[in-house]
Amino acid sequence: MTNPRLLNTLIFISCAGLLGFGYYLQYHEGLDPCPLCIFQRACYFGVAMTAMIAALYNPARFGIRVYGAFTALIALGGGIFAGRQVWLQHLPKSEVPECGPGLEYWVKTLPIAETIKRVFHGTGDCAEVDWTFLKLSIAEWSLICFALLALTALWCLVLRPADPASHQ
Repeated sequence: MTNPRLLNTLIFISCAGLLGFGYYLQYHEGLDPCPLCIFQRACYFGVAMTAMIAALYNPARFGIRVYGAFTALIALGGGIFAGRQVWLQHLPKSEVPECGPGLEYWVKTLPIAETIKRVFHGTGDCAEVDWTFLKLSIAEWSLICFALLALTALWCLVLRPADPASHQ
């Protein structure tokens, strides 16, 4: 596939679907997201918006690379949050951090840098596995999805559009 507009549209649709499924699990199945889950959602949203703008704008080769790099960078950030959560989920019970106040409390009472630090550290909520599919947790699926999104975005960096005139 050598059409960056189509690739970015697929990235956007994928992220929209993943976010929609996350909201389904939250509001229909009653699975409240932990702080690391919320930050992963923010990264999915960032990837989706960047890909949507790239698809709508349809930039030339340099722009394709800029949008691809930015999309991959956001996906990498989401992968770091998902990887941290996977790591927490595989810790022995005795090493799992204590459950603490939620993200809303941290945002209201702490500076943003401290909030991000605490989110990345994780809580006991982040180590719980409430849902699996094919024996993988939500965080493990999220890590796989972020890796695929980053690889797809990186593909845009090396892409040679089939019709350069259509990307001017």
